Amino acid sequence: MAQARASGICHLLKLSAGTESVEELARWQASARAKGADGNPRHVTRMWPKREADIVAGGSIYWVIKGLIQCRQRVLRLDEVAGGDGVRRCAIVLEPGLIRVTPAPRRPFQGWRYLMPDDAPADLPASRQDEDALPPELAGALAEIGVI
Repeated sequence: MAQARASGICHLLKLSAGTESVEELARWQASARAKGADGNPRHVTRMWPKREADIVAGGSIYWVIKGLIQCRQRVLRLDEVAGGDGVRRCAIVLEPGLIRVTPAPRRPFQGWRYLMPDDAPADLPASRQDEDALPPELAGALAEIGVI
């Protein structure tokens, strides 16, 4: 018999495919195409997270850009949407604004993954949120050797 998993906050980890920078992700999310009827940005995916309650209880989506976890945003809720093909999809509704985190390397993967709070990179201090980002290759190298 499988042991029940304790409930608590859980995050999502997602590649931001084709995105070159946090600023580019922010521009996309500001576009009308990325917003739902409520004006909040959303990301639509085919799979529905089984740990929905743990995600909406304070979880975030951590975005991987250029091989590094670079930012996050709080998940507000999960909405059901149907595509033109009638297939049920999950719209991950996000709090506007991206919060930069300490860059952490991550290999490519498909879809999204769960990310436990103890494994999530720390937010950058508020005083560093508006700094220019290091080039991804340099940030990745520094993260791998434990400098950042």
